[in-house]
Amino acid sequence: MAAADPSVFLLMVHGQVESAQVLISFGPHRSPFPEYDDLYCKYCFVYGHDWVPTAGLEEGISQITSKSQDVRQALVWNFPIDVTFKSTNPFGWPQMVLSVYGPDVFGNDVVRGYGAAHVPFSPGRHKRTIPMFVPESTSMLQKFTSWFMGRRPEYTDPKVVAQGEGREVTRVRSQGFVTLLFNVVTKDLRKLGYDTGPSDTQGVVGPSLPQGLPQ
Repeated sequence: MAAADPSVFLLMVHGQVESAQVLISFGPHRSPFPEYDDLYCKYCFVYGHDWVPTAGLEEGISQITSKSQDVRQALVWNFPIDVTFKSTNPFGWPQMVLSVYGPDVFGNDVVRGYGAAHVPFSPGRHKRTIPMFVPESTSMLQKFTSWFMGRRPEYTDPKVVAQGEGREVTRVRSQGFVTLLFNVVTKDLRKLGYDTGPSDTQGVVGPSLPQGLPQ
């Protein structure tokens, strides 16, 4: 007897938060977080109502890393990612939200950058370099007060980074880049009518974004 048609599809994500990317300017190398050291990162996933995590971890916190002693001054975490989702609808495709933290001059842990990226749509190995930013105080008085009190502007819920609502009123400043590595496997997306590239479940990188999935 033929197997019943699937009612859900699976998205399996493995990989790692690799490092803070070194920036190359018109001059010597400069670090992505030039005045900061001893940084750690947190990640979490944001997804639609039809998505359910079935295995692995949807959030995590890394070890503290220090800058390398060479000219690159790289910040390397190599912190693993491993999570599996199931869904009936590609709307709300998961996004990974990354937050980087480190000590200020008073020894308080403060945010050093926020960033977000969609999990790649097509199966295979993908490297993503995401821009990071930090919220800014809207006046010089607020800047001085936040520095003096050791409380820098930050989001109460980092997941707001992956949402558009309310972001247009936030003043932010660019703050370097972080590199992510994704290994993506999908199952039964093609059977449900979604084109994910040349090989669903085989881990082959597709040439473009799949048709029928959110851009």
